[in-house]
Amino acid sequence: MRRALRNIRRLLHIAWILARYDALFLLEEARIAPFVTFIVAVAPKRRRLGRPGQRLAKALQVLGPSFIKFGQALATRPDLLGEEVARDLSELQDKLPPFRGRDARAIVEAEFGRPLDELYRDFSDTPVAAAAIAQVHFAVTTEGEPVAVKILRPGIERAFARDLELFYWLAALAERAMPTWRRLKPREAIQTFADTVALEMDLRFEAAAASELRENFADDTDYHVPAVDWQRTSRRVLTLERVAGLRIDEREALIAAGHDPSEILAKSAGAFFHQVFRDGFFHADFHPGNLMVDAKGDIVAVDFGIMGRLDRETRRYLAEMLLGFLTGDYERVAKVHFEAGYVPRTKSKALFTQAVRSIGEPIFGRPMAEISIAQLLGQLFQVTETFAMETQPHLLLLQKTMLMAEGLSRKLSPEENMWELCQPMIERWVRENLGPEARLREAVRDSLEVARRIPSVVARTERALEALEGGVKLDAETTKALSGRRSRLVGVHVVLGLIALLLAALLAVQLY
Repeated sequence: MRRALRNIRRLLHIAWILARYDALFLLEEARIAPFVTFIVAVAPKRRRLGRPGQRLAKALQVLGPSFIKFGQALATRPDLLGEEVARDLSELQDKLPPFRGRDARAIVEAEFGRPLDELYRDFSDTPVAAAAIAQVHFAVTTEGEPVAVKILRPGIERAFARDLELFYWLAALAERAMPTWRRLKPREAIQTFADTVALEMDLRFEAAAASELRENFADDTDYHVPAVDWQRTSRRVLTLERVAGLRIDEREALIAAGHDPSEILAKSAGAFFHQVFRDGFFHADFHPGNLMVDAKGDIVAVDFGIMGRLDRETRRYLAEMLLGFLTGDYERVAKVHFEAGYVPRTKSKALFTQAVRSIGEPIFGRPMAEISIAQLLGQLFQVTETFAMETQPHLLLLQKTMLMAEGLSRKLSPEENMWELCQPMIERWVRENLGPEARLREAVRDSLEVARRIPSVVARTERALEALEGGVKLDAETTKALSGRRSRLVGVHVVLGLIALLLAALLAVQLY
């Protein structure tokens, strides 16, 4: 009861702020506590607040760090809020007033149990950036290396824990008031948000993400990820190589510095393609403040708190779906949705193909430069609601990242489209990963994995036969076990024969 009263009191405060910014639709559409929205509807409204998504973004900024991060998470859910609101929320920046420099010093010393001057020769008390969860200070290590030091806000863990309790409560209310929302899994969405925030509040995870991304691009001269100083990194402190450059969206400044926006866009598009399709590990906070252009004209990435992952099967699904849309093969698009299990098999494939056609026909035959892949994905997610497609959080995160990337592309080089630059890479990836040779290689790889396990199967069978020769009593369970092992041993010969055939076929492909 006490918890419910606490949540109602907090909800009244939140609803009042939303009403002030004319953003009560967030609670009204979810039918959460209508008596609360009725009470606060009298709140005086601010003027000139813009579109609904812009009004909501401003209200969330007033409500503080947890709500700013929650708004950024909602930006990945156009299925809940609609395309326009989600797009406006994707612009939500978590800029907050900084905390004191002496508090930052105290956190560093507490984390490492050492005086700050044993870690850094010079440490600036004035932060260069202050966000919802952490802020960044420039420093110089005792070895003379210039670094950027990211430090969590004091008490941020406690504040998020309190607000997460409220978010779970609101999600449960929404599910009870709107049973149709259960398909959208609001409580699971809050859990995903909570997991993401938990990762962001342990800076060692961000350090690991930066390290992995840097390793993925070790041989790429166009895209740079700063090195992690692991000796000065802990749960609440992250120390990275200091980097410098112009923001990637500062077109005029880039031109004045002698850079070609078209070349920068090509480098950025290539890096994005490699992250999504080659590596399945992508920077998911793609706003311009996290991407810079250095003096050589190369892309430099920062802030690795939000990253996305796509397994190989999902990447294949995306590639086949994109290829199907671009070639007008809507049956192929529908087929991969059913094969991936995104649409239940009980639904009509013919009707789903028709729905896919309604999305694809308006873009089919148009120049690649005029096509927004992110909007196409968004429309697809909206249509699939009719076919009970369950929410795929990793795809929604990718769509949000694509929207941000496309917006950046338009700012940087308005006459070009990043997907047009990526098209040759996408086509090559499709040939290498979805063509006949690729499928044959995959079949051989799977067969070799089976072959790798054969010796252990044979060894277990031999042990069973030795035990039999030693006089094991053949009770019912023993007879059943031996029967299964003998059948697997017979299957070994079949598998070996299949492997031989596949290897021969692969050799024939290579020779002819």
